Amino acid sequence: MLNEERRRAILETLSRDGRVLVGDLAKEFDTSQVTIRKDLDILQAHGRIHRTHGGALPMQQGALEDPTLLEKEKLHRRIKQKIAMAAARMVKEGQVLILDSGTTTTAIARSLRHFQNLTIITNAVNIAVELSGTSIEVILTGGTLRKNSFSLVGPIAEETLQRLNADILFLGVDGFDVHHGLSTPNVLEAKVNQAMMESSKQTVAVCDSTKFGRRSLSLIAPPSAIQAVITDRDAPKADLNILKKSGIEVTLV
Repeated sequence: MLNEERRRAILETLSRDGRVLVGDLAKEFDTSQVTIRKDLDILQAHGRIHRTHGGALPMQQGALEDPTLLEKEKLHRRIKQKIAMAAARMVKEGQVLILDSGTTTTAIARSLRHFQNLTIITNAVNIAVELSGTSIEVILTGGTLRKNSFSLVGPIAEETLQRLNADILFLGVDGFDVHHGLSTPNVLEAKVNQAMMESSKQTVAVCDSTKFGRRSLSLIAPPSAIQAVITDRDAPKADLNILKKSGIEVTLV
Protein backbone atom coordinates (compact mmCIF):
# COMPACT_ATOMS: atom_id res chain seq x y z
CA MET A 1 0.00 0.00 0.00
CA LEU A 2 1.31 3.45 -0.95
CA ASN A 3 1.68 6.11 1.74
CA GLU A 4 -1.17 8.22 0.33
CA GLU A 5 -3.47 5.20 0.12
CA ARG A 6 -2.75 4.31 3.75
CA ARG A 7 -3.43 7.86 4.90
CA ARG A 8 -6.73 7.98 3.01
CA ALA A 9 -7.67 4.68 4.66
CA ILE A 10 -6.77 6.14 8.07
CA LEU A 11 -9.10 9.09 7.41
CA GLU A 12 -11.89 6.69 6.41
CA THR A 13 -11.41 4.70 9.64
CA LEU A 14 -11.42 7.92 11.66
CA SER A 15 -14.64 9.08 9.99
CA ARG A 16 -16.30 5.71 10.67
CA ASP A 17 -15.14 5.11 14.25
CA GLY A 18 -14.65 8.63 15.58
CA ARG A 19 -11.09 7.94 16.75
CA VAL A 20 -8.02 5.90 15.81
CA LEU A 21 -5.24 4.36 17.91
CA VAL A 22 -1.65 3.95 16.73
CA GLY A 23 -1.41 0.31 17.82
CA ASP A 24 -4.65 -0.68 16.08
CA LEU A 25 -3.64 1.06 12.85
CA ALA A 26 -0.21 -0.57 12.86
CA LYS A 27 -1.87 -4.00 13.04
CA GLU A 28 -4.51 -3.14 10.46
CA PHE A 29 -1.97 -1.95 7.89
CA ASP A 30 0.78 -4.39 8.89
CA THR A 31 3.33 -1.66 9.44
CA SER A 32 5.30 -0.15 12.33
CA GLN A 33 3.92 2.24 14.92
CA VAL A 34 6.65 4.69 13.90
CA THR A 35 5.21 4.78 10.36
CA ILE A 36 1.67 5.30 11.66
CA ARG A 37 2.78 8.13 13.95
CA LYS A 38 4.45 9.78 10.95
CA ASP A 39 1.23 9.39 8.96
CA LEU A 40 -0.78 11.00 11.75
CA ASP A 41 1.70 13.84 12.12
CA ILE A 42 1.46 14.55 8.37
CA LEU A 43 -2.35 14.44 8.44
CA GLN A 44 -2.38 16.85 11.37
CA ALA A 45 0.03 19.20 9.59
CA HIS A 46 -2.46 19.32 6.71
CA GLY A 47 -5.33 20.10 9.09
CA ARG A 48 -7.10 16.78 8.53
CA ILE A 49 -7.00 15.35 12.09
CA HIS A 50 -6.39 16.29 15.71
CA ARG A 51 -3.48 14.33 17.23
CA THR A 52 -3.89 12.91 20.74
CA HIS A 53 -1.69 10.78 22.96
CA GLY A 54 -1.66 7.35 21.30
CA GLY A 55 -3.88 8.21 18.36
CA ALA A 56 -6.05 10.87 16.75
CA LEU A 57 -9.52 12.42 16.74
CA PRO A 58 -11.46 14.30 14.05
CA MET A 59 -10.78 18.02 13.81
CA GLN A 60 -12.78 19.87 16.46
CA GLN A 61 -15.86 21.71 15.32
CA GLY A 62 -16.05 25.46 15.58
CA ALA A 63 -18.59 27.00 17.94
CA LEU A 64 -20.85 27.93 15.03
CA GLU A 65 -20.56 24.67 13.10
CA ASP A 66 -23.88 22.84 12.93
CA PRO A 67 -23.50 19.63 10.88
CA THR A 68 -26.57 17.86 9.58
CA LEU A 69 -28.02 14.77 11.22
CA LEU A 70 -26.96 12.69 8.23
CA GLU A 71 -23.36 13.89 8.64
CA LYS A 72 -23.40 13.11 12.36
CA GLU A 73 -24.82 9.63 11.70
CA LYS A 74 -21.51 8.63 10.09
CA LEU A 75 -19.47 9.36 13.25
CA HIS A 76 -18.85 7.15 16.31
CA ARG A 77 -21.61 4.67 15.41
CA ARG A 78 -20.37 1.82 17.59
CA ILE A 79 -19.87 4.07 20.61
CA LYS A 80 -23.35 5.57 20.19
CA GLN A 81 -24.84 2.08 20.11
CA LYS A 82 -23.07 1.21 23.37
CA ILE A 83 -24.26 4.45 24.98
CA ALA A 84 -27.80 3.67 23.81
CA MET A 85 -27.70 0.21 25.38
CA ALA A 86 -26.50 1.68 28.68
CA ALA A 87 -29.28 4.27 28.56
CA ALA A 88 -31.90 1.59 27.92
CA ARG A 89 -30.76 -0.24 31.06
CA MET A 90 -31.73 2.84 33.10
CA VAL A 91 -35.33 2.75 31.82
CA LYS A 92 -38.25 0.93 33.46
CA GLU A 93 -41.63 0.02 32.05
CA GLY A 94 -44.26 2.66 32.79
CA GLN A 95 -41.88 5.63 32.71
CA VAL A 96 -42.13 8.85 30.73
CA LEU A 97 -38.96 9.84 28.90
CA ILE A 98 -37.82 12.86 26.91
CA LEU A 99 -35.42 12.40 23.99
CA ASP A 100 -33.99 15.50 22.40
CA SER A 101 -32.85 15.50 18.80
CA GLY A 102 -29.55 13.98 17.72
CA THR A 103 -27.90 10.79 16.56
CA THR A 104 -27.13 9.44 20.04
CA THR A 105 -30.72 9.92 21.18
CA THR A 106 -31.90 8.34 17.94
CA ALA A 107 -29.80 5.29 18.83
CA ILE A 108 -31.45 5.30 22.27
CA ALA A 109 -34.89 5.35 20.64
CA ARG A 110 -33.96 2.25 18.62
CA SER A 111 -32.78 0.50 21.79
CA LEU A 112 -36.15 1.17 23.47
CA ARG A 113 -38.37 -0.26 20.72
CA HIS A 114 -38.99 -3.50 22.66
CA PHE A 115 -40.61 -1.74 25.64
CA GLN A 116 -44.34 -2.37 26.02
CA ASN A 117 -45.40 0.43 28.39
CA LEU A 118 -43.45 3.59 27.77
CA THR A 119 -44.22 7.18 26.83
CA ILE A 120 -41.60 9.18 24.94
CA ILE A 121 -41.77 12.93 24.45
CA THR A 122 -39.52 14.22 21.70
CA ASN A 123 -38.91 17.23 19.48
CA ALA A 124 -37.25 15.01 16.85
CA VAL A 125 -39.38 14.04 13.87
CA ASN A 126 -37.01 11.22 12.91
CA ILE A 127 -37.26 9.69 16.42
CA ALA A 128 -41.05 9.68 16.14
CA VAL A 129 -40.68 7.79 12.85
CA GLU A 130 -38.23 5.32 14.47
CA LEU A 131 -40.81 4.50 17.14
CA SER A 132 -43.83 4.23 14.85
CA GLY A 133 -45.27 0.74 14.78
CA THR A 134 -44.13 -0.02 18.35
CA SER A 135 -46.13 -0.17 21.59
CA ILE A 136 -44.50 3.07 22.77
CA GLU A 137 -46.70 6.14 23.04
CA VAL A 138 -45.00 9.07 21.30
CA ILE A 139 -45.70 12.74 21.99
CA LEU A 140 -44.25 15.26 19.55
CA THR A 141 -43.72 18.75 20.93
CA GLY A 142 -44.74 20.60 17.79
CA GLY A 143 -42.85 23.69 16.71
CA THR A 144 -40.80 24.96 13.78
CA LEU A 145 -38.80 22.33 11.89
CA ARG A 146 -35.01 22.67 11.75
CA LYS A 147 -34.06 20.91 8.52
CA ASN A 148 -30.47 20.28 9.66
CA SER A 149 -31.50 18.18 12.62
CA PHE A 150 -35.13 17.15 11.91
CA SER A 151 -35.94 18.82 15.25
CA LEU A 152 -38.84 21.05 16.28
CA VAL A 153 -37.94 24.29 18.07
CA GLY A 154 -39.47 27.63 19.03
CA PRO A 155 -42.22 28.84 21.38
CA ILE A 156 -44.70 26.07 20.52
CA ALA A 157 -42.18 23.35 21.45
CA GLU A 158 -41.23 25.18 24.65
CA GLU A 159 -44.87 25.73 25.71
CA THR A 160 -45.73 22.06 25.12
CA LEU A 161 -42.84 20.93 27.31
CA GLN A 162 -43.91 23.29 30.10
CA ARG A 163 -47.22 21.39 30.32
CA LEU A 164 -45.59 17.94 30.59
CA ASN A 165 -43.63 16.00 33.22
CA ALA A 166 -41.09 13.23 32.63
CA ASP A 167 -38.99 10.82 34.65
CA ILE A 168 -35.78 11.00 32.59
CA LEU A 169 -34.41 13.30 29.92
CA PHE A 170 -31.68 11.83 27.72
CA LEU A 171 -29.86 14.89 26.45
CA GLY A 172 -27.36 14.82 23.58
CA VAL A 173 -24.90 17.72 23.36
CA ASP A 174 -22.36 19.11 20.88
CA GLY A 175 -20.04 20.44 23.58
CA PHE A 176 -19.35 19.43 27.19
CA ASP A 177 -16.95 21.65 29.08
CA VAL A 178 -16.97 20.50 32.70
CA HIS A 179 -16.23 24.04 33.88
CA HIS A 180 -18.54 25.93 31.51
CA GLY A 181 -21.39 23.53 30.80
CA LEU A 182 -23.31 21.73 28.07
CA SER A 183 -23.75 23.51 24.75
CA THR A 184 -25.20 23.32 21.25
CA PRO A 185 -24.66 25.37 18.05
CA ASN A 186 -28.29 26.56 17.81
CA VAL A 187 -29.85 29.11 20.18
CA LEU A 188 -33.42 27.84 19.64
CA GLU A 189 -32.32 24.26 20.25
CA ALA A 190 -30.71 25.34 23.52
CA LYS A 191 -33.95 26.95 24.71
CA VAL A 192 -35.93 23.78 23.97
CA ASN A 193 -33.30 21.72 25.81
CA GLN A 194 -33.66 24.00 28.82
CA ALA A 195 -37.43 23.49 28.80
CA MET A 196 -36.86 19.73 28.63
CA MET A 197 -34.61 19.86 31.69
CA GLU A 198 -37.21 21.82 33.65
CA SER A 199 -39.85 19.19 32.82
CA SER A 200 -37.73 16.20 33.89
CA LYS A 201 -36.94 14.72 37.29
CA GLN A 202 -33.56 13.53 36.04
CA THR A 203 -31.30 14.70 33.21
CA VAL A 204 -28.79 12.25 31.75
CA ALA A 205 -26.24 13.69 29.32
CA VAL A 206 -25.36 11.19 26.58
CA CYS A 207 -22.27 11.97 24.49
CA ASP A 208 -19.14 10.35 23.14
CA SER A 209 -15.73 11.35 24.48
CA THR A 210 -14.96 13.76 21.60
CA LYS A 211 -17.57 16.19 22.96
CA PHE A 212 -15.55 16.84 26.13
CA GLY A 213 -13.53 20.04 26.24
CA ARG A 214 -15.66 21.62 23.51
CA ARG A 215 -17.78 24.74 23.72
CA SER A 216 -20.48 25.32 21.16
CA LEU A 217 -22.29 28.64 20.60
CA SER A 218 -25.28 28.30 22.95
CA LEU A 219 -25.05 27.27 26.60
CA ILE A 220 -27.76 24.84 27.63
CA ALA A 221 -26.93 24.48 31.32
CA PRO A 222 -24.03 24.19 33.76
CA PRO A 223 -22.82 20.68 34.67
CA SER A 224 -24.47 21.02 38.09
CA ALA A 225 -27.89 20.90 36.39
CA ILE A 226 -27.51 17.26 35.32
CA GLN A 227 -27.60 14.12 37.44
CA ALA A 228 -25.78 11.59 35.25
CA VAL A 229 -23.53 11.18 32.21
CA ILE A 230 -23.12 8.23 29.84
CA THR A 231 -19.98 8.37 27.72
CA ASP A 232 -17.16 6.14 26.49
CA ARG A 233 -13.91 5.18 28.18
CA ASP A 234 -11.81 7.65 26.19
CA ALA A 235 -13.36 10.63 27.97
CA PRO A 236 -10.68 12.69 29.79
CA LYS A 237 -10.11 11.19 33.24
CA ALA A 238 -9.62 14.62 34.80
CA ASP A 239 -13.04 15.74 33.51
CA LEU A 240 -14.71 12.55 34.73
CA ASN A 241 -13.17 13.00 38.18
CA ILE A 242 -14.53 16.54 38.37
CA LEU A 243 -18.02 15.27 37.49
CA LYS A 244 -17.85 12.46 40.04
CA LYS A 245 -16.70 14.83 42.80
CA SER A 246 -19.71 17.01 41.98
CA GLY A 247 -22.01 14.06 42.70
CA ILE A 248 -22.81 13.32 39.06
CA GLU A 249 -23.17 9.63 38.25
CA VAL A 250 -20.78 8.61 35.45
CA THR A 251 -21.35 5.52 33.31
CA LEU A 252 -18.59 4.43 30.91
CA VAL A 253 -19.17 2.13 27.93
